[in-house]
Amino acid sequence: MHVLATAGHVDHGKSTLVRALTGMEPDRWAEERRRGMTIDLGFAWTTLPGGDPVAFVDVPGHERFVPNMLAGVGPVPAALVVVAADEGWMPQSAEHLAALHALGVSHGLLVVTRADLADPGPATAQARARLAATSLGAVEAVAVSAVTGVGLPQLRAALDRLVARLPAPDTARPVRLWIDRAFTIRGSGTVVTGTLGGGELRVGDRLTLATTGEPVRVRGLHRLGTPAQRVAAVARVAVNLRGVPRERLGRGDALLTPDRFHRTDLVDVRLAGDPAGDLPATLTLHVGSAAVPVRVRPLGGDTVRLRLDRPLPLLTGDRALLRDPGRHHVCGGVTVLDVAPPPLSRRGAAAVRAAVLADLDGRPDLAGELRRRRLVRAAELTRMGVPGDATPVVGDWLADPGHWRWLGVRLVEEVTAWAAAHPLEPDAPTEALRQRLGLPDRALVEALVRPPLTLRAGRIGVGVPGLPEPVARALDRVRGEFAAHPFRAPEADRLTALGLGPREVGAAVRAGALLRLADNVVLLPDAADAAVRVLARLPQPFTLSAARQALDTTRRVAVPLLELLDRRGVTRRLPDDARLVVGSG
Repeated sequence: MHVLATAGHVDHGKSTLVRALTGMEPDRWAEERRRGMTIDLGFAWTTLPGGDPVAFVDVPGHERFVPNMLAGVGPVPAALVVVAADEGWMPQSAEHLAALHALGVSHGLLVVTRADLADPGPATAQARARLAATSLGAVEAVAVSAVTGVGLPQLRAALDRLVARLPAPDTARPVRLWIDRAFTIRGSGTVVTGTLGGGELRVGDRLTLATTGEPVRVRGLHRLGTPAQRVAAVARVAVNLRGVPRERLGRGDALLTPDRFHRTDLVDVRLAGDPAGDLPATLTLHVGSAAVPVRVRPLGGDTVRLRLDRPLPLLTGDRALLRDPGRHHVCGGVTVLDVAPPPLSRRGAAAVRAAVLADLDGRPDLAGELRRRRLVRAAELTRMGVPGDATPVVGDWLADPGHWRWLGVRLVEEVTAWAAAHPLEPDAPTEALRQRLGLPDRALVEALVRPPLTLRAGRIGVGVPGLPEPVARALDRVRGEFAAHPFRAPEADRLTALGLGPREVGAAVRAGALLRLADNVVLLPDAADAAVRVLARLPQPFTLSAARQALDTTRRVAVPLLELLDRRGVTRRLPDDARLVVGSG
C-alpha cells in the first residue's frame, strides 16, 4: 500500500480530483460539503492500474487551516501538488510547497486541474519552475479535468510510475503512529487513525501513548476499510484501542512501541531556511501530526535549541518544520541533531555547542554519540534512535574507548592518593571513588579495576595492602602473647596497651593480619584452622564446654569461634547444641 498527500491552494480542485480517482468522498464533514472547501483532513483510496492500492490524504488549502494540512502531510512520503489551470500559482500553493520542502518530501507529481477551463501550459510551466527549486525537483506533470475525465487515465499511469519509485518501507522499525483522528464507535470504543510510516501493527500489540506513557492494547485494525490482523508500513490504518477513553488522546499524540522512543521537550536542530538569528523567540514546531509551540534559542548560523511546550517522541534525524503562525510563514525545515542535549549553563556555552553541532548531520552515529556523551546506557541510545550495538563495559553501559582508558588512569591516581591520606585504611571505598570520578554507577568503578588494583569487600587498593610500621610492630607483640595460648583473645584495653586501638585493629583485619570473631574479639588469622585440628581429636560429637576446655579459652572466644566454623561448614551443630567436625565420622 502507498500513501500520498494532496497539496495546493484552496479551491484548486484537490478534493474533486481525489473523488474522481477513487469514487469516494474525502470531505467527511457536512460543513465541508456545504462550503465546497476542505477544512480538515480527508481520506480515500483506490487501486492503481498496476495493482497497487494507494490512499490519499486530502488536505485543506485555505490559509486558516494550514496546521490541519501539515498534520496530514507530516507522516506521508509523497505528494500530489495540485494547481488550477485557470488560476495558476497562488499564495497557498507557495506555502504548501514550502512545507513539503521543509519536510524533505522528494517524491511527487504535479497535477494541473481544471484543464477544461484554460490552457494548462502556462500554469504547468510556472509550477514546474517553482517545484524544481525544492526537494521535489523535476517532477512529472499531468493536466486533467475531473469534470470531463480528460487526463485521468494518464494521471493513473503517472501514479503507477510514482509509487514504483518510492523507497521500500522499513517494517522492522519501531512503531510511531502519529494520530490525526480520534473518535468513538459504538460497540468498539476508541478508534484512532494515522499513516503508518514504518514498522508493523498486529492485533494484540501492546503500545504506549506518547503524551502520557500509559500502556494501551490493539483491539482491532482496519486497512482500506477492511479488518486486518496485521498491517505493515506504509499504510493508512485505523486502530481500535483497548484501555483508553477517547478524551485522553487526539491529533498530535502518537502510538509507540514501548521503550523505543525518547520523549523530550528539549532538542538541538539544524535549520534550513531563515537565518537562525532572524527567528522570532516563539514559533510552532510541526512534526508528524503534532503542532507544538516552541521557544527558540539560536546557537549558530543554522543551529538552534528548541524548548517544546510539551514532550514529543523524537529521534535523531527526524525532519520537522518551524512555522510562524502569525505571519503565515514557514521559517524552514529542521533536522533533529540531538534529542538529549546538554545544559547551556556557562558563558560561551552556546558557541561551544554550535561548534559541536556543526559536525552533525542528523544521521545516527554510535561512535560520535559515545565520544560526545562518554558514558551512556545502550537502552538510552536506542530511545534516541541511535543503534547501541557495541560491547558494554559493564551491564548495559557503553563507553567511549578513549574516555574509558582515561578513567582507568584516574582510578589508579585516586586510589594511590587515598592510600597516602589514609595509611590505616589504604583501600579506598568504591562509593568514594565513584563520587571522585563523577561516575553514575558503582559497577563502572569496579569494571575499571585492573592490575595493580585489586577489589576486596567493596574497597579498591593497590596490590596487597601493607600496614604502617607502628601497627606492624604492635602485631609482633600480639603474636608473642598468642604463642602460648593461641585461643585466648586479649581484652580491648590490653590491645590498646600493645598499640592496637580500634582503627589499628580494623586495618590489621582488612590486611588479613588478624581474624575478627566479634567486637573486640580477635585472634591470629590461622586460629580457625588450628581450632579444627584440636576439635577433631575430641570424642564426637562434643559440647561447647568440651570445646572451650580443649582450646584453653573462655566462652567469650569459644562461642563466636564455633559459630564461625559452623558458617564455614567445617563443624555442624546438632539439635541438642552439640557439634561434630564434618568428616570426622
